Amino acid sequence: GGSNMPTAKLNKRNVDAFAPPKDKQAVLWDSEIRGFGLRALPSGLKTFIVQYRNIEGIKRRINLGRYGVITTEQARDLAKIKLGEVAGGQDPAEAIHQARSGMTVAEICDWYLVEARAGNILGRKNRPIKASSLAMDESRINTHIKPILGHRMAKRLTIADVEQMQADVRDGKTAKARGKGRGGRPAGGPGVASRCLGSLQAILGHAKHKGLIAEHPTRGAKKLAINKKTRRLSTAELVAFGKAIAYAERNGENPTALAVVRTLALTGYRREEAQSMKRAWVHAEGGFVSFPDTKTDAQVRSIGPEALKVVLAQPEIVGNPYVFPSMTGAGAYQAAPACFRRVCQWAGIEGATLHTLRHTFGSIAGELGFTELTIRAMLGHASQNVTQDYIHIDEALKLAVRKTSDEIARLLAEGAASLRPVRQAAAVEI
Repeated sequence: GGSNMPTAKLNKRNVDAFAPPKDKQAVLWDSEIRGFGLRALPSGLKTFIVQYRNIEGIKRRINLGRYGVITTEQARDLAKIKLGEVAGGQDPAEAIHQARSGMTVAEICDWYLVEARAGNILGRKNRPIKASSLAMDESRINTHIKPILGHRMAKRLTIADVEQMQADVRDGKTAKARGKGRGGRPAGGPGVASRCLGSLQAILGHAKHKGLIAEHPTRGAKKLAINKKTRRLSTAELVAFGKAIAYAERNGENPTALAVVRTLALTGYRREEAQSMKRAWVHAEGGFVSFPDTKTDAQVRSIGPEALKVVLAQPEIVGNPYVFPSMTGAGAYQAAPACFRRVCQWAGIEGATLHTLRHTFGSIAGELGFTELTIRAMLGHASQNVTQDYIHIDEALKLAVRKTSDEIARLLAEGAASLRPVRQAAAVEI
């Protein structure tokens, strides 16, 4: 960089303190490694870069990774590797460019996973893509996309190719015996097929945006319409569910597990949100929970009094920050799904998972007359409009959550009341 450019040793403190510019971009160069720097944009995004001149004396710049996704130390190591290649007469930027023109689908998928994990690819709301989403992408890539299209040249793909891939996944052509790990064997089907197409289309879109391919080759491919038969519990099933919870309570089921299940039923929260809720996030007086990181980023979500009762009744374990603490160690309780399955068996409810409780919450809200838009907000879906930068819970939303939660609590209590009381042993006369 020029002499007017700021330099400092790039470490966590200096990187954090480097203020984003008002407009354009600013670079803070490392005082030790020449050409290693940190670029800051007005939006506050900071990316580690390496700049050098190649053998022909042409100035080149490469992104190493986004700060916050990779650390300063990791960036420093990467910078040394890239500058080492330059010293050896290579041109890493050119190598990247050369490789791009003839990339296969497999290579583009690999590029995507590496770059997205370094935080260089932005997803919704211009944030780095979450690790949990990347894990899903990776599984679709390895199980379905690569086996069918991996060897194909990305730029020569046609709409017919990707729609055929979708049909093959739907028909179970990529189903195979499952290795170790969670879940059953990947069996294909319309849901997976449509999500594979979605993942591939998004990856090709990112590849075009970053200049790996000149055009998005399969823009306009049609996703399978998934006939989403969303399982919901009917009012009668909710009554039966309440009865089964009361039965489970009497028959030695883990109280923490039942509390998680009850909280999910009364809030419609995502399983992870309820299971990993920390006590510090719960604002009982305000009637809300402030999640620092949900599927769609930080969120403030209303919680009704019935659900708060359950949350506040949980015993605290010293040194464990979670509302539903694990019995062992300092983590959160994880075995709610197994408990849920047993409760469903007792209630005679089939084909339900914990996520069914979330759909049920939305469905009851609909029956109470709340609109689709209100229900989306209650469930904490990403808002389709501009990002909500201010933390705000609408009073109308609070009311909607409270009414829905009360209605579900009423049905569960009705079920619990129908369980025959435990007969007292007759008093023995002495």
